[in-house]
Amino acid sequence: MPFARTCSVALMGVDGVVVEVQADLEPGVAAFTLVGLPDKALSEARDRVRAAVVNSGESWPQRKLTVGLSPASVPKSGSGFDLAVACAVLAAAERLDPNSIAELLIIGELGLDGRVRPVRGVLPSVLAAADAGYRQVVVAEQTAAEASLVPGVSVLGVRSLRQLIALLTGAPEPEEEPSVALGRPDPLLAGLMLPGMGVRDLGSQTAHRPDMADVAGQYEARRALEIAAAGGHHLYLKGPPGAGKTMLAERLPALLPPLTQSEALEVTAVHSVAGLLPPGRPLISTPPYCAPHHSTTMPAIVGGGSGIPRPGAVSLAHRGVLFLDEAPEFPVRVLDALRQPLESGEVTIARSAGSMRLPARFLLCLAANPCPCGRHSVRGDGCQCTPTMVHRYQARLSGPLLDRVDLQVQVSSVTKAELLARDTSAENSATVAARVLEARRRAAARLAGTPWRTNAEVPGHELRTRWSLAPGALEDAEHDLERGLLTARGLDRVLRVAWTIADLAGRERPVRSDVRAGLALRTGVPR
Repeated sequence: MPFARTCSVALMGVDGVVVEVQADLEPGVAAFTLVGLPDKALSEARDRVRAAVVNSGESWPQRKLTVGLSPASVPKSGSGFDLAVACAVLAAAERLDPNSIAELLIIGELGLDGRVRPVRGVLPSVLAAADAGYRQVVVAEQTAAEASLVPGVSVLGVRSLRQLIALLTGAPEPEEEPSVALGRPDPLLAGLMLPGMGVRDLGSQTAHRPDMADVAGQYEARRALEIAAAGGHHLYLKGPPGAGKTMLAERLPALLPPLTQSEALEVTAVHSVAGLLPPGRPLISTPPYCAPHHSTTMPAIVGGGSGIPRPGAVSLAHRGVLFLDEAPEFPVRVLDALRQPLESGEVTIARSAGSMRLPARFLLCLAANPCPCGRHSVRGDGCQCTPTMVHRYQARLSGPLLDRVDLQVQVSSVTKAELLARDTSAENSATVAARVLEARRRAAARLAGTPWRTNAEVPGHELRTRWSLAPGALEDAEHDLERGLLTARGLDRVLRVAWTIADLAGRERPVRSDVRAGLALRTGVPR
């Protein structure tokens, strides 16, 4: 039979499209044609597949060979189609039974020696296959654990093309050395400090996890972190160098509740597409922490790049924390690009070939000095910056961006007494996280039956009409709104914070003191 087919998956962001890989052999001059909108890496599969088949002990068909990837209108990229192409060619050449591969979904790159190498995006690919009704998947041995996270799918992890041929034909399996470990993370993304990357692991059980008990003083900032974690509110920390802003931000992920099963699959799928899943840890169950340097480019922050767009920092921090230290040092256009994902929880990247949607529901934490030298308004009058320099520096964080940040906290320098004293009353992260989890449960019970998970996600209209506050609770907020000190969006965000404070306190609904606390945290001015 000169024709055979099998299936693989093309990824568009974190969404997969099942692709039928068809191989057709016809009499004529020996040639290998690959059609179906392949990119450069996929076009080179012709040479990789031919060498892998020959080095696996099989003969290459000396006829006119056409391999088609259908649907042809979907762009295909990467080397993950290699193994599927090789199986389709061997089946068309009657070396494999075409029926044995027709219902398989095959993902993997082939080395010239026939070894099967892992590729990015296995988890979202298998999720797409399961949605399309496929129940048998073949992947590289190194990514079998990742593929097995999808329920209802039988996963076969193989080390080489030779081994797969033996399994499909019933021949004795060849002895193969264990596959090499997954390659190192992309060096362009290696500085984003994600759990398990080896660069800076804040979620590993073996590494020292930053604890809130290590923070000296900063009681107001500690309280703001707790509120931010309980309600999913964005946070802005302002203060001089050395006050502890970065130290506080690094402890924020430990206060967040563990990811649910569905959230863990979402986060793992994004990291899989980015090629950042650590070996031996196929499922990310803790909220990610992403802290890009201020020199990071726009595509690295929001996603994109040349060719097929890839997830940026906003997506890598999905369901976790995105920390921008020295926020005014980031390019203004990069900071303003955060506005859309802050509102919608996703980012849409448009290209000439189509658009791509990537999840980006993260908790933003900004940190900034008061001026370029960092000593503005600090006692001692050591600031050398002119008023114009201070204004220009602070204006780099635009009003529309800060209007989307619920909590703005002034972090003062730690006093000598606070730094040297042994404060045994300081709560550790586990204690605070327990209160955060209980507050999240109260909010979840109130939001049951709605698409929202945290107070920060609830639309303002719903807050004002669906759930009532205590009588007179809005008096201060209404006064600020009439005076123009508070925008309509700002009022909605104050209400969200007030509900979170009430959840932490165990109250059924916010009272006036909760709204006043929300106003103080939003403006940074005590009430």
